[in-house]
Formats: sequence, C-alpha cells, structure tokens
Amino acid sequence: MKLFHQLLVECGICSTEPVSKESAVPVLVTAFCDWFRTHRGVKEPTLRQYARGATDLLRTLGEDVGQWKAQALRSFLLERASQCGTSTTQSLITSLRAFPRFLSFRGDFRDDIALAIPAVAHWRLARLPRCLSAEEVNRLIAACNGTDPGRLRDRAILLMLARLGLRSGDVARLRLTDIDWYSGTLQVSGKGRYQVRLPLPQDVGDALLRYLECRPANMDTDHVFIRSIAPRRPFASGDGVSSVVKHALKRANIDTPAKGAHLLRHTAATEMLRNGVPLDQAGLVLRHRSIDMTAYYAKADVALLKQIAQPWPEVRA
Repeated sequence: MKLFHQLLVECGICSTEPVSKESAVPVLVTAFCDWFRTHRGVKEPTLRQYARGATDLLRTLGEDVGQWKAQALRSFLLERASQCGTSTTQSLITSLRAFPRFLSFRGDFRDDIALAIPAVAHWRLARLPRCLSAEEVNRLIAACNGTDPGRLRDRAILLMLARLGLRSGDVARLRLTDIDWYSGTLQVSGKGRYQVRLPLPQDVGDALLRYLECRPANMDTDHVFIRSIAPRRPFASGDGVSSVVKHALKRANIDTPAKGAHLLRHTAATEMLRNGVPLDQAGLVLRHRSIDMTAYYAKADVALLKQIAQPWPEVRA
C-alpha cells in the first residue's frame, strides 16, 4: 500500500500527507546523519537506524547533551535491552555509540562518553557460518530456470551472490556502467564508498546478458536490476534482493535458518577457502577491512579439519 500511495503521489493523483511536529527529526540528529553520510560514507538504511536511536536518546535524556551522565546512558540502554533480544540490543548499542562519538567530535563532551555504553557478551567465532552445499546451490539456481524475465533476473542475481559473494546492497546499486564487458570485470561500490573491480565469471556474464536482452529498454534508470512488478523501478534497498533469495529457497525446497542474501555471501566465501584460495585473497574479494573477519569462514571446512584432528586415546586400535 505504501508503494501504491507513493506512485499516486508521483502521478499527482494524491497529495502528500503533512509531517506532524511530533515526528519531526531533531536538528541535532539531522546534523549527526549529515556528518556520518559525508565523512563515513554511511548508507541510508544504516543512517535511519542510527537516527532512531539518537532521537530516542534525545527525547529520553533531554536535548541539553552537556548534562548527560554516564549512568544515565547505561540505564537507558539496560532499560531498552530488557525489551528486546540480543541481536536487536547489539544493533542498538552500535547506533547509541555512534551518536555520542559525534557529540564528542563537536566538542559537547570533554571525555568519550560513548565508552559508558556497555557491550553485550557475544562470541563472534563461537559457531560455524551458515552456508549451502554445492548441491544446494545448484538446486537454488535451477529453481530460476525458464525464459520469464523475472526468472532470468533472479538467476542472474543468485549467480552474482553465489559466485562473487556480493552483499545485497551491492546488487541493488549495480549500474550498467559498472560492467566492463571488454575486460570481463565488474565494479562494486560497497560500504564506506569502498570500490573494487572483480572478475566477471562466465556463467554470471551469460546470465546477465540473457536478462538484459529482455529487460525493458525504455526504463528511465541505468540500474541493472529492476522490480518485476509495478511500479517498475530499481530496488529501493538490499531487502528486495534478499526477498529474491528467500523466494528461490522456497521454490527449491531448501530449509535453512538463514533466508537472505547474506547466506550466499557466506557460501561463496566458504567455497573459495575450500578450493584453496588464501585467506587474504578471499578477504579482497569479500572486501573485508580486517582479515579477522575473513577468518570467520576459515573453520567452515569440516572435511579438511577432520584430516588434522587427532584421535582420542581410547579409540586407537
């Protein structure tokens, strides 16, 4: 309904609703978002999350930020954390720490008051990354076989995610000018305006060509992938790409705890390591800023780990 109403507004049939004063974003939060957008290259979905936490913080502790105390910040977080789960609390901590850092940069605080916000106990490497087997990847891609433009688009998206380990936002923002057919490469703009040129595998290029041949030519956009239902426009965010993966998993009858596009990013990273790609080179493809993040995928190859595992004394022959 929101998309339909937005289309009616753009056509001039409906008028936009006035923004109430209660929902207006505080001036300080607007400056905070502008600063992070300019100096950190933060994308809009992340900024919206940061803005929600900052706005809630201002309305609870007051707009005179110079009077904020460390105890008040901790109490605010603990009260919010008691109402949500661990993953939501971790996201809240990230957004709440970003706002005080901005205030310290402005000179509103003498000390780094962001350190007053506690962390939640979490062991990032405590479990294996969720990924698909090679047989499941083939089934997933086969679920998009056909000549329908929607299926051709989904097949190209799945191959890009599974072969190159792209993020959903990378695929949603991909433009026609990012593809260099002559050299067979693809330019990807990731987090923090970090750009890299990746090789374009043959099957991915073939799937892209098949999709582009049936893609409407009169589109007023140079985004590669567009929605298959009205209104025909590029994906608003990476959520649309994750939705493509979710529906393909359902068609392929693959049951997995993770349903979004990041599942295929984990799968691509795991396959690279299983095929002998060094950790640092896998990190370059995945565009990780720290090799510690890439190391998260290093323990996924259970078959190779079994080869170096020592038997227990009581089971020796």
